Amino acid sequence: QVVAVHIDNGFMRKNESASVMESLKRLDLRLTVQDASERFYTSKMEAISARPGESCTDQLNETVLPERKRKIIGDTFVRVAEEVLSSLNLSIDDVFLAQGTLRPDLIESASALASGKADAIKTHHNDTALVRELRKKGRVVEPLRDFHKDEVRALGKELGLPEDIVERHPFPGPGLAIRVLCAREPYMSAEFDSTSALLETLVNYSGFAARSEALTEAERELLSRVNSTTSEAERARLTEVTAASDLSSVLLPIRTVGVQGDCRTYSFVAALSSDGSPQWPSLMWLAKLIPRICHSVNRVCHIFGKRSAQPVRTITPTFLTTPSLDLLRDADHAAQSTLFQAGLTRSISQMPVVLIPVHFDRTDDEVS
Repeated sequence: QVVAVHIDNGFMRKNESASVMESLKRLDLRLTVQDASERFYTSKMEAISARPGESCTDQLNETVLPERKRKIIGDTFVRVAEEVLSSLNLSIDDVFLAQGTLRPDLIESASALASGKADAIKTHHNDTALVRELRKKGRVVEPLRDFHKDEVRALGKELGLPEDIVERHPFPGPGLAIRVLCAREPYMSAEFDSTSALLETLVNYSGFAARSEALTEAERELLSRVNSTTSEAERARLTEVTAASDLSSVLLPIRTVGVQGDCRTYSFVAALSSDGSPQWPSLMWLAKLIPRICHSVNRVCHIFGKRSAQPVRTITPTFLTTPSLDLLRDADHAAQSTLFQAGLTRSISQMPVVLIPVHFDRTDDEVS
């Protein structure tokens, strides 16, 4: 017997729960829906999921660190599922938890099912400490755990599932909670100013190289660092790219999770902008080069609109509040609807929409 349960954690996409209900109804599958949003907002991490010395006192709606948010959501998901089973007069010892776990979930969570040596990039809600305890008891069924997203889509087509279900973009278990970059204060480590200067040297490389004789000692050191970490061909391409586009660089005082080498990083975001139309091939090339030279940068993004003129040294304190979630939910809905209407859901495999706590071109005098 299959007991289908949909747990609404409050971080779903716009109309997501209604869409799930309608999709499963078409498959003649009875569904129990549990709205646990308030429970999730105020939940805390359980001791079993905490690292030695890590605090378990912060509620989810007060939590900033993305890894801690993931663990709280994963722990709460299991506890709510247990309560739903109890309400149905079922014992956790008499049922199996069926999950749509994919291979990347296990790899990124550093599960022993995928690798015994991998660095944990991010904890997935379907591979938390509580889920691993259930696995040890043989109570978890994961038929897709050896597959990747494209393989699952192919399998769905073979099974004759509706196209709108098969082709929909992946959505993380923690939902919008980890697509709101929460922060109490700007991230201004000791490397901020030096990384910002090195980033500026990179995106203005042609100008720096052209006036090498007139550079200050500090500027010559930065130029030398770029030259010593790039090949002759890369320097030629860098000269061409930076001469053709009047790029501006801004180091953002926030942190995002990334992967450099095979390890997790949690560091700065570099933002590029210009007054002209984006030259995407050049920007994509720079996005790969910048983290290799600026080791404190793990992500590069593009600012649409006019060229950003002001450095960014402040943030708007941001948490998982209703206004933040509603703003992101509406933006995500607009983006997903546009992709669907343009027939691009297949061409673009996924397009996460993220809310960041940053304002551009705001001077210090404008900060309250």
